[in-house]
This record gives sequence, structure tokens and C-alpha cells, in this order.
Amino acid sequence: MSTLLLTRSQVESLLDMKQVIAAVEDAFAALAEGRTAMPPKAYVVLEEGDFRAMPSTLPGAAGLKWVNVHPGNKDRGLPTVMAVMIYNDPQTGYPLAVMDATAITASRTGAASAIASKYLARPDSRSLGIIGAGSQAYTQIEAHMALLKMEEVRVFDLSPAAVDALIEKLPQYPLQSCSLAETAASDIVCTLTTTRTPFLRKEWIKPGAHINAVGADAAGKQELETPVLKAAVVVVDDIVQAEKAGEINVPVSRGEYSPNEVYATLGEIITGRKKGRADDKAITVFDSTGIAIEDLAVARLVYEKARAGGGYKSIDFIEG
Repeated sequence: MSTLLLTRSQVESLLDMKQVIAAVEDAFAALAEGRTAMPPKAYVVLEEGDFRAMPSTLPGAAGLKWVNVHPGNKDRGLPTVMAVMIYNDPQTGYPLAVMDATAITASRTGAASAIASKYLARPDSRSLGIIGAGSQAYTQIEAHMALLKMEEVRVFDLSPAAVDALIEKLPQYPLQSCSLAETAASDIVCTLTTTRTPFLRKEWIKPGAHINAVGADAAGKQELETPVLKAAVVVVDDIVQAEKAGEINVPVSRGEYSPNEVYATLGEIITGRKKGRADDKAITVFDSTGIAIEDLAVARLVYEKARAGGGYKSIDFIEG
């Protein structure tokens, strides 16, 4: 047996957003049906940033993502988020592949949001609001445009240069620079910031809007003011992670919101255990913390395509 070694550019060349969306949706269904193993995400916090260990299994697949978040990297010419995936044979434990998982992280996060929008947004939603024009904005837009009929994409960032760069790099999509309030008034809103000071106000949100709260992925982070959560139907990717490190973590820690107020997991909605949107005027929120099965599902997709295509470097970890 041998282990494939896949660089970031190689992984990116093997990613197709529609395939990623299908793989991630299947993984959420497997989670809801109890066909996975996924211990809670483990954090190692440092002064400069943090590391996260994310092990999981799916039927026929096992793996671990080791990911870091170092905000100061933007001043060092490095990505804020970097990741490596070890993809294993679940029967023997042999490492079938070691691959860069930075692009996997971005693509599966965008896919998860688009899947949530598919089930929770109004069917007539036509405007997409992107708050935060960093690297995650690209896959959020790509995934939503691949899955839904978005006619208008409004973008806001504290950095006008970041908005301009996003618009320049995605000329195939109907992007336009807007104010924060205008962007927040979209049919579907994606919050993609690293803030610990909530900014999304309830009065900006239109009736029937759906919000993908993506930025809060560690304790202390919060993008939505608590009244937004209190007024919304809240769906999470994983209740344990959401309570500790998702959008609801700060309101829960302050006693302003209870995990019992969460309506469902996304997997429960995908599998029909819970209904999706039932009221055209309800505000819905998907609390996306990013869970390990999403990464594993996409890593399996990448591995299978790489093996089928050939031409990639491999080594034998068990020499002789």
C-alpha cells in the first residue's frame, strides 16, 4: 500500500463544488442516522492562535483534520487558516493520503451554508448578502450560485479593498458593494467575520430571511446580536460544538439563550426527522461551526478522484 501526498493546488484542482455539496449533504444525513463517529473538536489555544483536532468516521472512511487559526498570519503573508488532512483506511488504519485541507475547509463550509439555505431559505429568495469579503466569501458565493437561483449578491466588508478584490475576482457573478444594513437586508445572509463584538441587528433583518452564521467557530466569538437568535428558528450543525464554540456560545454562557431553544440539527432536516421552513415570515439561522464529517466527506471525494486519475506522488510509510 502507498500514501498519496496532495498539495493545495492539487486538491483545489480536484474539487468540484456541486460534487462537494452532494458529499457534504450525504455526510449530514449519515450523522443524523447514527452512521458516523465524531468526537468533539479538540482545541489547543496559544497566544498567537489555536489548533483544532477533528477526527471522524463515515461508512468506509476515517480521518483526522489538524487545522490552525492564526489571525496574525495576514501580516506574515500566510493564510489565517491552514489545515492538513490524514485520510485512513478504516479497516487497517493505513494512511491512504495526506493532503492539504485548507481548500477542503473553505469548500465544505460554503457547501454546508448552501445546503442550509436550500432547506431553510424561502424558495423565492433571490438576493444573497455576504458580510466579510475574506477567503471564505469566495466559496460561500460559489456554493450558493451552484445550488440556488441568486440574482443579486450584496457584499460588505470593513475593508473596501477586500470588497473590490472579491468583485474583481468573481466577474461571472452579480456582485455589488453595499452598506452593512443593505447587505443584512438580503433574502439570504452569510456572516463570515472573526469578530467578538456582535454586529448583526434584528431591525436590519427582513421577515422570512435566512442567515448562515459562519464566523463564530471558537468560544467568545459572536456575530449576531442575541435578539436575532431569540427571534429566529435556529438550526445547528452539531449541538455540542455550537454550545461551546458556535454562534450561540456567548448567549448560552451568559444565560441569555438556552441550547433547548435550538430547533434542530441540519442532518435532522435533511433526513426529514424535522421539517425545514414552514413559515414564509420566520427568520431562520444556521449556526455553522464546521464539523469533522464535512472534511472527511470531501477528503474521500478528493482521494477517490486522485486515485482514479493517477499521476500523483505517493510514498510507502511502512518501509519493507
